[in-house]
Amino acid sequence: MQPSPFNDAPAPPTHALALTVNGAAVAVTVDARTLLVQLLRDELRLTGTHVGCDTSQCGACTVHVDGEAVKACAVLVVQVEGRDVRTIEGVATAETLHPMQEAFREHHGLQCGFCTPGMILVAMDMVRRHGPVLDEATVRADLEGNICRCTGYHNIVKAIITGARAMGGPAGGQE
Repeated sequence: MQPSPFNDAPAPPTHALALTVNGAAVAVTVDARTLLVQLLRDELRLTGTHVGCDTSQCGACTVHVDGEAVKACAVLVVQVEGRDVRTIEGVATAETLHPMQEAFREHHGLQCGFCTPGMILVAMDMVRRHGPVLDEATVRADLEGNICRCTGYHNIVKAIITGARAMGGPAGGQE
């Protein structure tokens, strides 16, 4: 049997990085090709960030980087060095759900729940960008990059509108 010409290939470069994930400092050494979703799920065991398509089409992997929604399957870890990453696990407190999570619960904005973490993080970003008063057309347009295979989006839209209003209320501005 002939030896494989790939056995002698050099190891991919690695990078030592520091970032913040859900409020905690994280130091990692990663292959330069490591995707953010891989770090979160495989290394940090934050499995609320789902891999649905591997092509950034479905939105199940959505997280916040410095408060902005991004698809973690399309971001390299080296791109988030020194930045603040928040996953669905970092949204609620030990005592209470985030207002957007509570609105999804109240309006049954989920069925199987696979897309829900990404939907909630996109919804929170909608409030950051548009303010707490959202209309149905805006919500539906902004959800274009998130796919739910179980629902007709009606309850998700209602949940986002309700959650946005709650985020603008007395506890307002919660990320």
